Amino acid sequence: MKNCAVFAFSLTAILLAISLTVLSPDGLAQTQMVLVTTGSTLPEQLYVLWGDEYHKTVLVGIAVFYNVPGSATSIRLSGPTLANIYLGKTTSWSDPEIARLNPNDKLPDLPIKVLHRTGGKGSNYIFSDFLSKLSPEFQAKVGKNVSPKWPVGDAFSRCQDLLANLAKTSGAIGYAELRCGEKSGLAIARIRNAAGEFVKPSTKSIRDVALAMESTMTDDFRVSLTNAPGKESYPIVSFTWFYVPVHRQDLQRSHAVNEYLSWVYASGQEIAQAQGYAPLPQSVLQKVRAKVAALH
Repeated sequence: MKNCAVFAFSLTAILLAISLTVLSPDGLAQTQMVLVTTGSTLPEQLYVLWGDEYHKTVLVGIAVFYNVPGSATSIRLSGPTLANIYLGKTTSWSDPEIARLNPNDKLPDLPIKVLHRTGGKGSNYIFSDFLSKLSPEFQAKVGKNVSPKWPVGDAFSRCQDLLANLAKTSGAIGYAELRCGEKSGLAIARIRNAAGEFVKPSTKSIRDVALAMESTMTDDFRVSLTNAPGKESYPIVSFTWFYVPVHRQDLQRSHAVNEYLSWVYASGQEIAQAQGYAPLPQSVLQKVRAKVAALH
């Protein structure tokens, strides 16, 4: 990691070959260059789309979906409550802990059916990071991990499979990237943030996290965004990064990487937003562009 600048949340390997026709550094010739990238499966479709359109980072929000018949409004949940659900301690939607968070709703005495992702998923890491911050017991028993050893629940490799199972299972709860399920019609929980507000994930509430955390960001952008401050901030959020060599190893390849990243942080941001990802706020984007410009 010492020889890399952080730009891909590399938790589960994917391979994406991006074929670029680029000018040589002196501008006199064209060269065909293939860049092979690895990274999280969370933004895989976006990376592919970027590659197609070209012929870092966006922000990822993890939503909590549920299937509770008769729930009048969006159910409100907290980090400790979610931790107890995923520890197998809270087993019914009528549990007093959930009832206290939803005083205006009478939730049914319905067993909670826990759904989670299989190991090696970026959503696991982000979700378990959030729960670990809010529950010392969860931190001790499960912890922050890309492959948590969940005490309860059924595992699904694809977010689409998890959501399809959730849709047909009364009492089910599960987590997935917002973009994966926001058009599914499934109910999305409001999650209590660090300011005590219950917030649903949206492009705005996800972007607000980056703004709230801007002052604490280091030059390499390695910062946890879960449970960030801010009244409007959604609390289960992460960057997705690219890992890029700092020092030039091959002149043409380095030039291609620079051109590609420069495009990603310009036109690529508009494409990211069109695909349902939260683009970086301008103030953060300026810092990332400066980092790209400093690569040799």
